[in-house]
Amino acid sequence: MQLRSQLSLSLSLVLIASCSGDDTADTTATSTTSAGTTSAGTTSTTSAGTTSAGTTTAGSGSESDSDGTTATTTNGTTTDTGVSVTDTEATTDTTDATTTGEPICPQGTILCERGVAKTCDGEGGYSSEEVCENECLEGIGCVLCLPGQASCEGDVPQKCAEDGMSFEAGIPCDGVQGVTCDPDAGQCVGTCAPQTLGLSYIGCDYYPTVTANIVDNSFNFAVVVANTSDNVAAIRIDKGDQQIVTDTVAANSVKVINLPWVAQLKVTESSPSGLTPQGAYRLRSNQPVTVYQYNPLEYSQGGFNFSYTNDASLLLPVNTWTGDYFVASRNSWYWSGGIDYPGLYAVTASQNGTTVNLAPGTTGKTVKAGGGVANDGTGVIMMNRGDVLQVFSAGNGPNPAPSQSDLTGTHITADKPIQVIGGHICSFVPFNVGYCDHLEEAIVPFEALAKDYLITPPLIPTGGNTPKAQMIRIVATTDATTLTYDPPQAGAPTAIAKAGDYVEIAQNSSDFKIEANYKIVVAQYMLGQDAGGNSGDPAMTIAVGVDQYRDDYLFHAPTNYEKNFVNITAPMGTNVTLDGAAVGGFVAIGATGFGVARVQLNNNGDGNHRITADKAVGTSVYGYGQYTSFWYPGGLNLELLPQ
Repeated sequence: MQLRSQLSLSLSLVLIASCSGDDTADTTATSTTSAGTTSAGTTSTTSAGTTSAGTTTAGSGSESDSDGTTATTTNGTTTDTGVSVTDTEATTDTTDATTTGEPICPQGTILCERGVAKTCDGEGGYSSEEVCENECLEGIGCVLCLPGQASCEGDVPQKCAEDGMSFEAGIPCDGVQGVTCDPDAGQCVGTCAPQTLGLSYIGCDYYPTVTANIVDNSFNFAVVVANTSDNVAAIRIDKGDQQIVTDTVAANSVKVINLPWVAQLKVTESSPSGLTPQGAYRLRSNQPVTVYQYNPLEYSQGGFNFSYTNDASLLLPVNTWTGDYFVASRNSWYWSGGIDYPGLYAVTASQNGTTVNLAPGTTGKTVKAGGGVANDGTGVIMMNRGDVLQVFSAGNGPNPAPSQSDLTGTHITADKPIQVIGGHICSFVPFNVGYCDHLEEAIVPFEALAKDYLITPPLIPTGGNTPKAQMIRIVATTDATTLTYDPPQAGAPTAIAKAGDYVEIAQNSSDFKIEANYKIVVAQYMLGQDAGGNSGDPAMTIAVGVDQYRDDYLFHAPTNYEKNFVNITAPMGTNVTLDGAAVGGFVAIGATGFGVARVQLNNNGDGNHRITADKAVGTSVYGYGQYTSFWYPGGLNLELLPQ
């Protein structure tokens, strides 16, 4: 062994030195022990003392070989015992800062060791120790739980608070949606769990909400549920604590469900703004579905009994809601018969104790007061689950130009997730072209807004491939917003100074891209029937940002309309199918690399249609009847996008 050889060499040199009588013999041989270093002819340090020139002081001791055995030195003689011995005297106490150089734990600092909270005394020891009943948190001591730790309390997921002293309850896992709480993960699990669904227009929890419309009550408010899964979907619709409907929707199928009008929300053009407790319906499914609301569903009941004022919304599921929205609406419109028809927005709460703040834009400060909303459009309103706040713009009487009373740009924020629908009770678009029609669409939350949008007008309903002109509004979410267009649009605005302000591109029939330096809301409005086409009337949709396009859509278009269409925007060369048939005829949009195809939908089936593509594409669905129409996105992702 190396150490044994070194010891033998050292002892030999000592004997030679003794025999020669030279107590100062010089040598470079070195012997290392577990307690120190032995220089032959100089000094050998053992656990028991020091040997100088072959003489051992302070008795005897032991030292470890490199092979784990022990050499014992007694009166200058070393014997290899072959037994492993631990030299405890050579071990340094790590708490002794004078030995190791490590800092002493400051007085009052709390350390955790095997579930015991120890308070440092500042001298290398502890002034107190406490055995923790639950958990020990460094710097804090005994706590109920560790921050971020998850668990379940029945069907309620909970997460440990930052101070470790309490659990914060999450949203209960909903058995109606087939969701349960996993105690190991501390979260809801199942097909309809938020992390399973992802962020898109497909979900399991929706709030259909009636908005003001002067249509006759003989026409039906309705929801259409499209089942996007391969399993039967069980549907339940409640209003407050009252169960209204239970039904099923077959796999990859669609069902129309009529619902009673909510009188407090349908109202008339002269009604004030108001808060309606439990005014919304709640629709839940145990399978992912897509939900549309029609206000109303029918445009004709036979003969000359036309509804004349329709629109529809693609509803967004609750798991995609946030607390931050910018409204798109339409200005109050004065009817020559002496009536001001208001623009509107409706806010629906999904949780009790929701605080909603209203901050009107430049044109949104003339409002019909009510429900906690002042006549300048401001307000802080407390809402509970299912409550609906509906706000109306105030008119300004006869005016040959559009009224400046316009809720567009109102910034709505809340401390819990809310739904916002923007629209109008009944309006001309533009203000001097007939006829009046209801407008509504669910607004995309700020977090899911984009900066780039491809804008394509609807196809004129009389045939051919001629687009019908539209009105386009662009709402800024941030000061100093700049706008560019591809291809360039003559006279189109290039800047918006303040968040909440908007600009409008009037009666445009071009396909083009809008690109902004900040997130924007883009609303599109169909012109009245008298603008051409022999059918239709104003309708409203929200444009979908390019970043939220998808490669798979299941959407619905009601078959009781005269004609239904879909606009598909896709990168040129994309393989796109509609109901299993290849889609061609894409027309390039400027130099964007995208093109648009406008396709008439077959009304012979159940109204359900599917689009698939090998790249992400955008869809816009619309339909025409006599002096009425509808328009909404065919679907979209709602991923969180950066500003």
